[in-house]
Amino acid sequence: MATPTTSPGCGPGRRIGLREKNKIRTRKAIRDAAMTLFAENGYTHTTVEQIAREAEVSHTTFFRYFASKEQVVISDDLEEAREEAIAAIPSGLSHFDLLRRLITEMFRIGTADEWASSTERMRLIQAEPALRTAYQIESDGAISKATDFFAEYLGVPPDDMGLRVFIAAAGGVMFHFAQTVDDAPDDDLLSTLLNAVHLLEQGLPL
Repeated sequence: MATPTTSPGCGPGRRIGLREKNKIRTRKAIRDAAMTLFAENGYTHTTVEQIAREAEVSHTTFFRYFASKEQVVISDDLEEAREEAIAAIPSGLSHFDLLRRLITEMFRIGTADEWASSTERMRLIQAEPALRTAYQIESDGAISKATDFFAEYLGVPPDDMGLRVFIAAAGGVMFHFAQTVDDAPDDDLLSTLLNAVHLLEQGLPL
């Protein structure tokens, strides 16, 4: 969990200024207001205007922080932390070891963040068609980025058939288990994901 001198998603000890602290507080206030209203009135019947009023910010301020009502729920503010983790990955890993490293790092970052790991948030995403669609679009974008990263790291073309099948298989397995065992303890879920990677690596023995 973030401390007063660190921001969500950033490495421990990274000091932040008053301006950034205020931004963090405002984003949290908007999210808290939105989740309260969603619980009271339902997602569909809650408007941006109502969220802004509940959060005590202007309509304009809302859109400075979130592009849409969907993004209040979908976004997680962890892009910087993910980029730092990726930059720290050593060269020379096999594609399966690279996948294991990425899963472990992304899992660590996500579970350490209160908003990203919120079960209430994930249940809302799964329950609302508009959010499921928005989440799928975000997931597709993440898969595209992962493909480009693996291609550059491994020195193969992004449209390489083997790479595309590898990413599709790994992505499908990860999303399946992440969404179906969300009540499991964090360590158990990570073990499940890594065991799934091991089975893929072994050629899916039965």
